[in-house]
Order: sequence, then C-alpha cells, then structure tokens
Amino acid sequence: MLSGLSLSQAATREGVDVGNNSAFSKLVPADSVERSAAQQYAQMLQQAAGKNALAGKDQPQLKRLRAIAQRLIPFAAAWNPRAKDWRWEVNLIGSQQINAFCMPGGKIAFYSGILQQLKLTDDEVAMVMGHEIAHALREHARERMAKNAVTNGVARIGGAIAAGVIGIDPRLTDGIARGGANLITLEFSREDESEADLVGMELAARAGYDPRSGVSLWEKMGATSKGAPYQWLSTHPSSKSRISEIQKNLVKVMPLYERARTQRPSGAGGW
Repeated sequence: MLSGLSLSQAATREGVDVGNNSAFSKLVPADSVERSAAQQYAQMLQQAAGKNALAGKDQPQLKRLRAIAQRLIPFAAAWNPRAKDWRWEVNLIGSQQINAFCMPGGKIAFYSGILQQLKLTDDEVAMVMGHEIAHALREHARERMAKNAVTNGVARIGGAIAAGVIGIDPRLTDGIARGGANLITLEFSREDESEADLVGMELAARAGYDPRSGVSLWEKMGATSKGAPYQWLSTHPSSKSRISEIQKNLVKVMPLYERARTQRPSGAGGW
C-alpha cells in the first residue's frame, strides 16, 4: 500500500507515480527516528544560535521560507498520514553552503547560501523544499538506516527482509534507530533523490507553485557546481538527467498547478 493512499486511490489519483514505500523503512520505528531527529535538530539550532547564525523570526528570508512551507505542508499527509501530527519547524542558518534538508518529523532547515548564491525564486524554493519534505514523507531516512544496519552487520535480519517477514524484535529495531545516525548528513540513494524530485514537484504544484521551475532550478545548480558538486548535490543525479525526468512528468502535475493557481485566495500565506 502506498503511504497515505489506498490502492484504489493510487489507481485514480492525479499526479506522479513513484510506487510503494520501501519495505526496509518498516524495520525501524518511525517514532524513534522522529525523536532522534527532533533532538539533533534542536542541537543544530542551539549551535547555530551560539554562532549568531540562526535567523530571527522577523528575518525576511525566514518569513519567506515559512510562508512557502505553510502552503506545502497541507498536502503532505496524503503521502504519509503521520505528517498531520508532525510538529513542523522551518529555520534558516547563516552559511555559504548550498544546502537544505527536512528531517523526519518535519524539521526543515535552509542554509542562506542556497538562497543567495542561486538567487532562487519562490517557485524554485518551493521545489527545493518540496524535494526535502518528500524525503521525510517517503521515509528515506528509515530506509537508509535499516539498509546501513544490514550492510554493516549490526543486525542479522537480511533473511527476514528477503522473506518479507514482519514482527522483528522491537529491541533490535529500536537499537538501530538509536544507533547514532546523523540525520542531518545522511546520504540517500540516487533512486531516493529522483523519487523526491517527483513527489516534491507534485507538492509544489498542488500548493500553486510552478513545477516548471524545477528546470530552471537544476539549470542553476548545474551552472553553479561547475564539476565540483556542493554537499546538497553530492549524491544527486546529474542536472541533465533530473531535468529530463522533470520535463517528462510535467504533464502529470501541470493540471494540479493550474487548478491551484486559480483557486488560491489572493494574499493567502503567513506562518
């Protein structure tokens, strides 16, 4: 079953099709991962504040990010029902890094470098934010932690995964969740990144942001990297390949965007 979607809904719904969540994600408790994410996020904010690098609530770019997030978040629960209970946060860190992320549980951070160096429009910001939110909704961190545990021999559950066995000892999976994974720097697979592009594009479109901005976003990313990818690009597919995939899927999300643009009340926004 698709997270948040019944099979009948998945067959008839508008938008992109990225298939089922990975079975690996079910091997690590979501609440444990989300608690760990909240702790790491709070530590990051504390460290940034100690360096005077945490934007205050009245900082214009932070207000902009929060307004965009407010438009995207209502569409999150359709992809993951847990999202309706998440305590969403959006913060801006003063750093030249071209980076952004959304940790499990809806903990979003942007680095000022991605806004300043790429001169992102609101539509492009929505594409970046939608992409990062998609990682959390599709539970890529839980999937990655379980796969890493198997690869590193932390738990002898490879056979259970292959057989699709449910009912792994909770002491084992809780141990994996508490295993010290840095959820801020956790790297995802190229397949995860491609999936997040498409889900993020749909979220942005449903919120009334132009999904075609994904093309201009990745043109900027490609021009900026100049053969030496920044952290945010380190595991991502190439700009050319993801632009091609975005263009291929625009037909699925443009009707959502056009509808949202005509239905959205004038002046709606805020945090």
